[in-house]
Amino acid sequence: MFRNGNRTRNRFAMIAASAAAGAMLLTACDGTGTDAATSTGKEVAGAAAAAARSLNLLSGTAEQNSAKPGTGDWANSPGKPASRPVARRWVQLSASRAGALDPVVVNGAGFTLYRFDKDTADPSRSNCDGDCATTWPPVLIAPGGRIFIDGVDKSDVGVVERTDGTLQVTLGGWPVYRFSKDLKPGDTNGQGVGGTWFGVTPDGQKAGVPSEEPAAPGENEGDDQGDGQGEAATSAVLFDDPAFADNGSQGLAGEGCQNVFRDDVASSIQAEGSLKIWSEADCEGQSKVIDGDVADLSTIGFDNDVSSVFFG
Repeated sequence: MFRNGNRTRNRFAMIAASAAAGAMLLTACDGTGTDAATSTGKEVAGAAAAAARSLNLLSGTAEQNSAKPGTGDWANSPGKPASRPVARRWVQLSASRAGALDPVVVNGAGFTLYRFDKDTADPSRSNCDGDCATTWPPVLIAPGGRIFIDGVDKSDVGVVERTDGTLQVTLGGWPVYRFSKDLKPGDTNGQGVGGTWFGVTPDGQKAGVPSEEPAAPGENEGDDQGDGQGEAATSAVLFDDPAFADNGSQGLAGEGCQNVFRDDVASSIQAEGSLKIWSEADCEGQSKVIDGDVADLSTIGFDNDVSSVFFG
């Protein structure tokens, strides 16, 4: 009888244990078959994203901070996205000069960084994905990675989460990029492309583009350079082929006379406003005032004959 009592107590213990396990399963499934870990997982993911946004900013260059060779900007191939994790360990932002752009921000390998007019800075948001992000590789940083700042104010540096979950560096709220056709340090082939891409200044403004301030009455009167009838252009894109075919292009922006980086190759030009094109450097030789886009420069006698442009 004592043995039977033990067996009875054991059966009750097993039933109680099973009931407790069932209660735990119901709790885990939120009582409805929905895994509660999914809900808490979202909270964890949100917390992780917030943690990733805590910047690790260090003053000085990568070299001054003893960054390892073959990492960060030094591991990022010219013209290619930073696809390898080792290339996202650090980014350097240096106020510098590249071509006619002064100041402009370059990375740790000396490549020019750009901003896109179709992005937004407040709130920060990138609108360059897919093929756009292949042509214009975003400057990416791994969560917890280091950003070396050299001549850039800490308050202007940030990151924004892209649609694929990666973190892109921002300046003045603007997401920043490299250009796939910049193949050596100091190249500025992306300047002015499409009238929407410009080198980025240390505070996130457009490099090489004067601030838009209204001209004083009569300020431009008597200027023997710009004779356009429309509003003066501040930038232009010169295409190697007619009809704006992008088989080779270069952007120019600024104020006054700007020499073309690759002269005597343009066959079409895009510009919002009037400007004067010249057949020789430093705005000399033959000239022609244009107002807006010209799909075929041969129609005005300037095919493969543009060496400088005057803005203003």
